[in-house]
Amino acid sequence: MSDPITPKLDFIREIIADDLATGKHATTITRFPPEPNGYLHIGHAKSICLNFGIAQEHPGAKCHLRFDDTNPEKEETEYVESIKADVKWLGFDWGKDLYFASDYFTFFHDCAVHLIKEGKAYIEQQSAEEMRACRGNLTTPGTPSPGRSRSVEENLDLFARMKAGEFKEGECVLRAKIDLASSNMNLRDPVLYRIMHAHHHNTGDSWCIYPMYDYAHPLEDALESITHSLCTLEFENHRPLYDWVIDNCPVPSKPRQIEFARLNLSYTIMSKRKLLELVQSGHVGGWNDPRLPTISGLRRRGYPPEAVVHFCKRVGITKFNGTTDVALLEFDIRDFLNHSAPRRMAVLDPVKVVLENWSAEPLTAVEVANHPQNPEMGNRNIPISNEVWIEREDFMEVPEKKFFRLGPDRYVRLKGGHIIRCTGFEKDADGNITLISAEILPNTVGADSPEGVVCKAAIHWVDCVTGLDAEVRIYDRLFTVEDPDGAEGGFLSVINPESLKVLTAKIEPSLATVEPGYSCQFDRTGYFVADVIDHQAGTKPVFNRTVALKDSWVKKGGR
Repeated sequence: MSDPITPKLDFIREIIADDLATGKHATTITRFPPEPNGYLHIGHAKSICLNFGIAQEHPGAKCHLRFDDTNPEKEETEYVESIKADVKWLGFDWGKDLYFASDYFTFFHDCAVHLIKEGKAYIEQQSAEEMRACRGNLTTPGTPSPGRSRSVEENLDLFARMKAGEFKEGECVLRAKIDLASSNMNLRDPVLYRIMHAHHHNTGDSWCIYPMYDYAHPLEDALESITHSLCTLEFENHRPLYDWVIDNCPVPSKPRQIEFARLNLSYTIMSKRKLLELVQSGHVGGWNDPRLPTISGLRRRGYPPEAVVHFCKRVGITKFNGTTDVALLEFDIRDFLNHSAPRRMAVLDPVKVVLENWSAEPLTAVEVANHPQNPEMGNRNIPISNEVWIEREDFMEVPEKKFFRLGPDRYVRLKGGHIIRCTGFEKDADGNITLISAEILPNTVGADSPEGVVCKAAIHWVDCVTGLDAEVRIYDRLFTVEDPDGAEGGFLSVINPESLKVLTAKIEPSLATVEPGYSCQFDRTGYFVADVIDHQAGTKPVFNRTVALKDSWVKKGGR
């Protein structure tokens, strides 16, 4: 397993170290501020690891979990609970520091009134199209609207009427009065408040005016005494507005916004809007579909949280956008499971082998190790009889030069059991192998090959008498190209039609009774997890492939 990664002293940690060394801050307070309008994905995991990780690295530091719930039309309690579960699954805890932006609505309102009284905010009654036209563009400065010259008294009255619900949605907004000629379009009198007659998941129907994110976010940080407000690079051009709000409102502290590059993965989309489209259009089975990069999807696929955190630390923190190869994530998952996952036997594409001379040395069970590199995991006994299932690919009628498994008059070892020799086979009308006949070599259980017998491989198997059927879901990458966002026909045009294959496999008896979430390696096949939704111990075994034993994507043709 990869060694634990000590976070590098990246540029954010250098800033924090300097602030602590110079006494600018006595401690560090960060925050993870998701909007509860969807499920978190692995890009959010990077931010979670950064913000909570920094808090863990400094004595007395802490990280707040805060829900930026300022848009009642898109937010649901379901998302709040899923986000909490995701943060805890990654191994982090906010303790007593759980906050909601909606708890600060009165403070946001009071700050807006303060701005109006200072002549730094006004009520705008132009339509959205008129406001857009008056803002100008990158080469043309904006032009003042009639509302920009209103008196303080009139603005206060109109804002109070907005709050009282006298206006319809879109009839008026509150705008900051900053600079209509600024080269930064975010400073050209941005909207601070809008009217929304919608029920809020936390405050109910108490409010009908709601703050914009760019206005509320800095106030939330300041009210919670956040020292370093860490966000992704798309907010870099918003920082001057962040600072303007802090400088012009009566706040108890002055946080600093710092931007870093978001996580982008090949063969993956991160847009909440596009993920929602995949879910709503039925291309996937929900937000927790194991093909999605959502944290709930990763969890259901069997990704260990420790491996996800290790990956997030490995990619590091930079100021430059780029794309990380998803194979790096898969490597970390595979590497972790290689050391932690017990081994079990399952046959995904079964063909029956009849051991014709079983009476020469019959067995009731064989003993095999639960993990070949970890003897502390112990051994287990697996039932065996004169008929077993093996993988169809482990037999070749005309063996190739480097094929060392079963074929006519060839030898192979059944894992933990005898060496066997193929004595014959049957085929159907289409040429498919339907039955293999073989004989055991007595006295070869746990022993070397007899003189003159060439046996270079051991294969897994499942007993026909005690083995059980199981639904096995083979998950693969959801898209066929590295950059689905850049696909000429749109991301939906490059969905991988083979991203999910459902098989009926044969499993050893012990797998039928494991609990949902149980993770193991199917010998020689890949790492699998008992599905946390559909698997029913003892009655309906369902397993999801977490990751193959090795990256075979290019070998499939580089789709």
